[in-house]
Amino acid sequence: MSNPTPISFGPKPVEPVYNFDHGKVIDLTAAAVKRVKDFQKETPDAASKRFRIYVEGGGCSGFQYGFTFDEKRDDDSLIPCEDIEVLIDPQTSTYLNGSIIDYYSDFRGSGFIVKNPLAKATCGCGTSFTV
Repeated sequence: MSNPTPISFGPKPVEPVYNFDHGKVIDLTAAAVKRVKDFQKETPDAASKRFRIYVEGGGCSGFQYGFTFDEKRDDDSLIPCEDIEVLIDPQTSTYLNGSIIDYYSDFRGSGFIVKNPLAKATCGCGTSFTV
């Protein structure tokens, strides 16, 4: 009996290479900026607000990332990313320093993903981390 021919699913997707030496607390890829702008167009309440990235306790690895549209608070940092501004509170900036936020969309789903050089471990779904 001969061995069956292996099934080929095409070339393996290439993992993007991120430059963590960008000199900001965080940076967004072009895909992430586009998705933020699309959300603002789709959601009337978000159009007048800025994109906030935050970290909170929880998730299977200890901390989890969160994203929302919000007003600027007194202690927030305002970080320019292409032609949008991102809000980050002081606590979050200590956990995200040097991170890059990307946006992916493929056959498995879509969403923001944080590439965090400070994370010592992440969970399988990529939404929580340990420092």
